[in-house]
Amino acid sequence: METVTTPAPSQEAVHPALLKPLAEADIPVLRDAYRHMLFIRRIEEAAAKGYGQGKIGGFLHLVIGQESICVGSALALRSSDYMVTSYREHGHFMAKAGSSLDSGKAVLAELWAKDTGCSRGLGGSMHMFSAAHRFLGGYGIVGAQAPLAAGVAFGSKYQNLPEVTLCFLGDGAVNQGAFFEGLSLAGLWKLPVVFIVENNQYSMGTPLERTLAHPDITLRASGFAMQRDRFVSDDVLEVRDRISAAVERARTEFVPSLLEIETYRYRGHSMSDPGNYRTKEEIERWKKRDSIELARTRLLKVLPEADLVAIEDQVREGVAEAVRFADESPPAQESSIWSTVYAQPGTDPRRM
Repeated sequence: METVTTPAPSQEAVHPALLKPLAEADIPVLRDAYRHMLFIRRIEEAAAKGYGQGKIGGFLHLVIGQESICVGSALALRSSDYMVTSYREHGHFMAKAGSSLDSGKAVLAELWAKDTGCSRGLGGSMHMFSAAHRFLGGYGIVGAQAPLAAGVAFGSKYQNLPEVTLCFLGDGAVNQGAFFEGLSLAGLWKLPVVFIVENNQYSMGTPLERTLAHPDITLRASGFAMQRDRFVSDDVLEVRDRISAAVERARTEFVPSLLEIETYRYRGHSMSDPGNYRTKEEIERWKKRDSIELARTRLLKVLPEADLVAIEDQVREGVAEAVRFADESPPAQESSIWSTVYAQPGTDPRRM
């Protein structure tokens, strides 16, 4: 696959997505994607507020600014496909679970360390999990998810199941040995896996030019008989289409891919990071390309604004309900610790 050169963010240029008509079939898709992305952002903002109120212990890594990758990738998958992610995974979990009200409740309850959380309040921000949704968790060890994702894909291929695994990593993970080991296994065994590097321009607080010898991360696929692609995250429909192509290749031809999606996080690496290594001007340049605002602008060309206001009201009410649910849920139970370590006799661990 041909690698695409990513243009630098511009305040003046009209986004290419606004210059082409929206296909009729994509109108309801984009409307739902707008709702999903907005719900993820508002849940994340509620999480940030909860952190400030002392409701969350430990780390908190927000996905604000990167929502189109979460939602676009979920649109490219079947319910039977898998996601394996890094520790910045709240949005991915919600997207894989359909960005429903229940998914928002499960995220906030988990962050609040409540028994109703997606990991029974035992995982917290970095370790969300749902076997029912084929969401196999966030991982706090940088790059460790790459060989795990290869293993999940190997299991699908070994059992002749038409399943694909998406593995999400940050740009800071691509210098880890485990990253290369995962790619090597995927290329050698022709596994149905797609590795997606969410390049948000910084490895924690270190800019890319200080960590990468070459700016094109996808070049690393060349040594592993993999396809590669590189694009920006602005347009959620383009994200869907580009990931869908890689997913289809993996599913039907057993050809793995390495994708690099250029994006930007508006907040610091975590809540303890003030982000003072960036300028306000840089952040504002990227906000001019915000995927949620772009989706809203496109929808206003084909839908009345009242429809979008109704979605925004629905999201606001849903987030408030999710916060109430997390506040009122019982705390995590000590008795839950061992019940989630091993599969119980007579149960299918993939459905637990």
